[in-house]
Amino acid sequence: MPRGFPLFILAFCLLVFLTWIGLTITQQDRTIETEIAIAAPPEAVWRILTDTGNYAMWNPFILTLSGNLSEDEKLHITIRPPGDSETDFVARIITITPNRELAWRGGLAIPGFFTGDHRFVLEPTGDGHTKLKQSEHFYGLLVGPLFAGMLDRTEIGFRAMNEALKARCESHP
Repeated sequence: MPRGFPLFILAFCLLVFLTWIGLTITQQDRTIETEIAIAAPPEAVWRILTDTGNYAMWNPFILTLSGNLSEDEKLHITIRPPGDSETDFVARIITITPNRELAWRGGLAIPGFFTGDHRFVLEPTGDGHTKLKQSEHFYGLLVGPLFAGMLDRTEIGFRAMNEALKARCESHP
């Protein structure tokens, strides 16, 4: 074994550690939050939101969503943010409470690089209507400037989906 070998390993480990610290410090989170009032009760909104086989008829953002809508089940999702191409990914349902909340977690195959927790929350407003909150919390090493433009377009996609869901719910009571 060469004489400087242990010193080389120590220096390499130190470099890896400092790089990891630097990446951890520069990691950025971003949350997109949107909401809309829908003139329909939560049960009607839930029925359309969970009728994933008909998304192609009305949803401009989530083009397809397939899978069993049960906690811990996998979903196969295709989205198209405005100005972007279609993206396919797999997510896992983390919360499902009928007429109230649907949430899933998806991201890159390598944990810690880019993950998103997507959430729909339906709140009754007391007058037979619903406030829909659609949000996503993105986190991981690649969330920063590398994906900023894509996340801006994703927010526009959320708003377009909210408007389309409102129109569908209000025209299909």
